[in-house]
Amino acid sequence: MSEGTKKRRLRQPRVAEIVASSLRSRILSGALADGDLLPKQEELLAEFGVSPPCIREAFRILETEGLVTVIRGNIGGAVVHVPHPGTAAYMLGLVLEARAVSLYDLLNGMRLLEPACAAEAALRPDRETTVLPRLRANIEASMAAIDDPKAFIGLARDFHTELVSNCGNQTMSLVVGALERLWSAQVEVLAIDRSEHGSFSDRAVRMSLQREHERIYRAIEEGDAPSAERAIREHFSGGVGERRHGFDTGVTIKADMLRA
Repeated sequence: MSEGTKKRRLRQPRVAEIVASSLRSRILSGALADGDLLPKQEELLAEFGVSPPCIREAFRILETEGLVTVIRGNIGGAVVHVPHPGTAAYMLGLVLEARAVSLYDLLNGMRLLEPACAAEAALRPDRETTVLPRLRANIEASMAAIDDPKAFIGLARDFHTELVSNCGNQTMSLVVGALERLWSAQVEVLAIDRSEHGSFSDRAVRMSLQREHERIYRAIEEGDAPSAERAIREHFSGGVGERRHGFDTGVTIKADMLRA
């Protein structure tokens, strides 16, 4: 056998991968919904004309990707899991944890990326009916909870979640949103569980955050993208250490906090 023939064979995908690719496409296209069962093994054997071990290997591939959960036994099957933003956040968290990335690094990444989301939100022609009502509702709820540090912490995080998820750019919403979810999970454990809520126990700090959120809102409302970027960048510049959050941002990201 020639060397060229060997290389061509090595490049050919395995049969199980072809089956997995076909099933994956059905999941990602919406042909199969979250919670649906994949067709039974007998149906797939007839459809693809392959052996049972090939179908089992295809299921294993999809299960490794988190797209199905295989239930074994007489009434077994494969339950479909459509990917969602929380999945992306968890996988990103695992990669960052494996690299021992610190919360400071995560927060700094958000400081660099979230201003772009604020600018996109300010440029949305439909911002009056999309992002602005959500931000206004959050600001009002935060003000109502100004004397409840625990409630305020959650609402302060939600402001950023709403901004990113409604910025109008789906790629940015997903990527920066994954960082937001990771950060929120760390705050949930490291700040809210503290009896004094870190520096959030200081009402002056809470009021300062409230004013900064209002400034960001006004810039978006006016459609002023540069001012929106600047406002959120300055907002982040005051909270990269312990002064605002009340916990050590030098500790390593823990992906499992997303599931706490």
